[in-house]
Amino acid sequence: MSVRAAIIAMVVGMFAVTYLSRAVPLLALSRKQMPAWLRTWLSYVAVAVLASLAAPSVLVADGKLALHSGNVYLMASVPTLIVAARTRSLLLSVVVGMLCVMILRALGIGAGAGC
Repeated sequence: MSVRAAIIAMVVGMFAVTYLSRAVPLLALSRKQMPAWLRTWLSYVAVAVLASLAAPSVLVADGKLALHSGNVYLMASVPTLIVAARTRSLLLSVVVGMLCVMILRALGIGAGAGC
């Protein structure tokens, strides 16, 4: 098998695995009514996944816990979380977070601190 054919086979295989792992549960559960407790539990999954992905970026610098005033990401997360909680707007939250980091860096906070 040539390299090109192997790459195409891998892409097709990854597509099949990804598609089937999402389509089969969707098709199997689309006609069933989920209990209220399950719907409530599932509503928190996206938030939990996002928090677990963001927490290391915010709380860790250079492989160490960075709970200090030089951590611009930690400082920027406070107003970002407030905006996110009040507005429930992902776009506005991202913009506020980016602006906070830019302003803190422009003020020289966190420069050279591994943040």
